[in-house]
Amino acid sequence: MLSPTEWPPLLLAATDECVRTLEKCADLDWSTRPAEDEWTCREILDHIALGEVIYAGQIIARPQERFSTLFARINEEADIPACLDGLRISTTILATAVRDMPASDRAWHPWGGSCDASAFAAMGTLELIVHTYDITRVLDPQWQMPETYCAAVVDRLFPQAPAAECSADRLLWCTGRIALPGHGQRPNWEDEGWDGSVRRIGT
Repeated sequence: MLSPTEWPPLLLAATDECVRTLEKCADLDWSTRPAEDEWTCREILDHIALGEVIYAGQIIARPQERFSTLFARINEEADIPACLDGLRISTTILATAVRDMPASDRAWHPWGGSCDASAFAAMGTLELIVHTYDITRVLDPQWQMPETYCAAVVDRLFPQAPAAECSADRLLWCTGRIALPGHGQRPNWEDEGWDGSVRRIGT
């Protein structure tokens, strides 16, 4: 499991990877809906940015029983390159908040209760790479989620995930997107979510 100081640069590196990938798709049809997804590709971008800002808000305000009151979205009239600027801004805000949060401080999330900065960094990384996967399923099917980011997220948020050779497959199984041999497909995964509770490195 990553140390607290390793998470901000990993989140920013994942952002660079995802933004570069999505920039190549800027001229395609972002009104397309990934299979069985209620959002369009453009709406998924807004969801990612919203999640990053919410997680940053939790770290900064540190509420213990609720979400913070700041919610943000990308301008609905913006073109895709400008939307990707917004995505980079939101993840940078989260990475900075993670970096500055004292190791002993905690903030609330429904999936984990009292969570530390590494949990929110892992959540932000998950939102970024899993939803980039959702978008690229229809706009750039050749894109592969990088193993480094997937392994870090699974190790931090899904300690009971089944074994698999590919960390990307493990993360996609954990988030209900694919089946794994012997485990089928995780049904209604959002009912259980992930485990953001505090864990020591090595556990």
